[in-house]
Amino acid sequence: MSADKKPQTMKPATAAKKLGIYLPAAPDGFGDHDITRTELNELLAEPPAWLAELRREGPHPRDVVANKLGVSVSGLARGGITEALTTAQIKDLLAAPPEWLVKERATQAEVRAENARVKARNAERATR
Repeated sequence: MSADKKPQTMKPATAAKKLGIYLPAAPDGFGDHDITRTELNELLAEPPAWLAELRREGPHPRDVVANKLGVSVSGLARGGITEALTTAQIKDLLAAPPEWLVKERATQAEVRAENARVKARNAERATR
C-alpha cells in the first residue's frame, strides 16, 4: 500500500472542456496549473461568478457554438466559423441565418433522422 496517493489532476484544457468554457477567456490563473478532480467537482457544484458569466455570455468553445446553432463542428468550419463566438453573436446568427447555416441545419436534421431510422431498425431486429 502506498502512504500518500497523489490527487488525480488534469490539464487546464481538459478542465475547460469539462466545464464547457473557452480556455483563453478564463481568468488569469485558471490555466496556469493542473486542476485536481476535487477542484473540478467544486467548480461544477458551485460555479464562481466568472464561470457562470462565461457559460452564460461566452465566448463559447466551438462544440458549444455548434450545439447552440444546431450544426456539427465540421459544419461550423464549412461555414467559415473558426473562432469562439459570444452568446450575442450566436443569437444574431439565429435571428438572421446565413445560407450556410440554413444548409448545415438541414444536413444535421437529415443525419439525426437517419440515425433514428437506423436505431429503430436495429431495435426491431433485436426483438426478432
